[in-house]
Amino acid sequence: MTKSTTVASKAFVAIVAAAMVFSLVAPAAKAATAEELQAQITALMAQIASLQGGSTTTTTTTTSTCAAIPAPLTMNASGASVTALQNFLIGAGQSIPAGATGFFGAQTRSALAAWQSANGVMPAAGYYGPVTAAAIAAKCVPTTPTTPTTPGTGTPATGSLKGEASLDNFEIDSADEDELEEGDEEAPIAELTFEFTDGDASISRIDLDLTQPAGVDAFDVFETLQLWVDGKMVAEVEAGDEDDYLDEDLGTIRFSDLDIVAMEDEELEITVGATIQDGLDSDDLGNFAVEVESMRFFDADDVAETEESGFDFNSSVSFSIDEAGFEDEVLIKTSSNDPDAVTLQVEDDSKSDALTVFAFDIDTDDSTNDIEINSFQVIVDVNHPVAAATYAALVDEAELDFDGTVIDDLVGSAVATTTAAGYDQSVVLTFDVDGDVTIDAGERIEAKLMLTFKSLATNLEGATVRARVITGGGVGGTIDAEGADDIENTNISGSATGDAHTLRTTGISTEMTSNSADDTSVDGANNDTAKYEIDIEVTAFEQDVFISTNVATALAYRLVDGAGSTSVPVGSRIPVISSTADENNGYFEISEGDTETITLQVTYTPGADTSARLVLDSISFNELAAAPNQTQTTLPETDYRTALVTITD
Repeated sequence: MTKSTTVASKAFVAIVAAAMVFSLVAPAAKAATAEELQAQITALMAQIASLQGGSTTTTTTTTSTCAAIPAPLTMNASGASVTALQNFLIGAGQSIPAGATGFFGAQTRSALAAWQSANGVMPAAGYYGPVTAAAIAAKCVPTTPTTPTTPGTGTPATGSLKGEASLDNFEIDSADEDELEEGDEEAPIAELTFEFTDGDASISRIDLDLTQPAGVDAFDVFETLQLWVDGKMVAEVEAGDEDDYLDEDLGTIRFSDLDIVAMEDEELEITVGATIQDGLDSDDLGNFAVEVESMRFFDADDVAETEESGFDFNSSVSFSIDEAGFEDEVLIKTSSNDPDAVTLQVEDDSKSDALTVFAFDIDTDDSTNDIEINSFQVIVDVNHPVAAATYAALVDEAELDFDGTVIDDLVGSAVATTTAAGYDQSVVLTFDVDGDVTIDAGERIEAKLMLTFKSLATNLEGATVRARVITGGGVGGTIDAEGADDIENTNISGSATGDAHTLRTTGISTEMTSNSADDTSVDGANNDTAKYEIDIEVTAFEQDVFISTNVATALAYRLVDGAGSTSVPVGSRIPVISSTADENNGYFEISEGDTETITLQVTYTPGADTSARLVLDSISFNELAAAPNQTQTTLPETDYRTALVTITD
């Protein structure tokens, strides 16, 4: 069909339609009712559509039915028309996560703007005016709106209310979380509970007062305020401009055009939420309060009442607003997987493998934001029982494993200004994590320090190494981390210290397998005794081991009080050494690769009242049946001691 033919056809249809309307209206004026006229008009429209060769709809995309939706509608509007618009948009494939709540909020505006853009309605600003109304009307068959339901309650609105409602009780309570931070979105700040008697009520207006610290304006702090019922937002108002307030000095803000239904004798709970502005000045932080100044409602007879005092009206609940990330924290804790003190077998002619010497936990505890680690410090303590040891002489490389993410980039290793007691040197290792490790808010992860040791010099056989983490921002206690912002030192706490490990290329490894401590009462003054026993498993590696059967030659031990002091009475001390190993010319012999038990038993008669325990400090040995030339320190002390015994004469 040519363009001219199409125009002529449309003109013909228009002429026929006009004639049909004239012929219809003239006689109808005599006797037809309004209902009959409407029916005739509907039939006429169907005939016009038939003459045009199809439906009166101008596009192929249609919505089968929808309610007539009067314009205009915009942000914060509510009621049946908003519900109808939302149902249309949802039916047209637009997303409104909260559903058809009857409240025109940000979700509805976004969905409407998307529909406008897709259907050529300009500007696509999310405003429902005459142009948009006409475009929507062209895509649906109008139907009579059904009775709406109240947003979030599923309860019939004012059209189905019953009785003459009166407010019987009101309470305002704090929300579950009363500590907010800048940038929080839709955070609960108060819980309102209403109960009506003698009928149902539709709450149409709520005025709130926001009390702020001296010198602070609410509109400089809040962005929006919301009302929520059963987890659905039913109203939202702007709060970031002084013009948004009834009284900006008092922080009075109004929720109007509500239709929140409370059924007779049933509690209605409304949550007040707030979205806080980002980047607040420190002067705008502090303690705030919220209270209900007034509330207006309607009953079934459409009689309005306004409550302004009584009940708990004018009572307030408090909440605080702090800088972003004020709850973010890092806590260092001991790990259950920290390796016990062992002898680490290293090489005398090559580097060792990476060996785990220390494990600890990093806990973000009450943090509300994920924690990113930028740098992390670990202290390594080294010692040798005879010749002084240094970190540089023992360690080749260091790695820090954060729950599977291995960091080997060292910013530096600096000798600490304070050396740990009992050690030759303490060195601070600073790992450049550079944000490669992020710990989820509230989670706890394990970190491990792995050291690769250099070939061990003969004079460093038996050296010990220990690692620890401290906090507080001092030397060796710096952890650089951030959540919503940089985490202050006051929010970084805790510590962990690992066991000391012995380095050997050949020699023994030890483990205490059992211990006992018993006191024995003997008749007569100063005769009470205590008997102590410690069993140690000794494993020989890379050499045979000979341990003297003479206690004084083979073992170093102490009797100490509860505080670890050796100032207990000398009294009488009778030590005895025994072993499961074969005895050969005054030595217990343990072949390379074998494990045998060495037992130390000490009978102690103090001759006075005291409390004491037995501590084993070291085992001396040789690879020949000769005087010992090697010493294995048994650390930590807590793993090689008995219980405390009180001896009363």
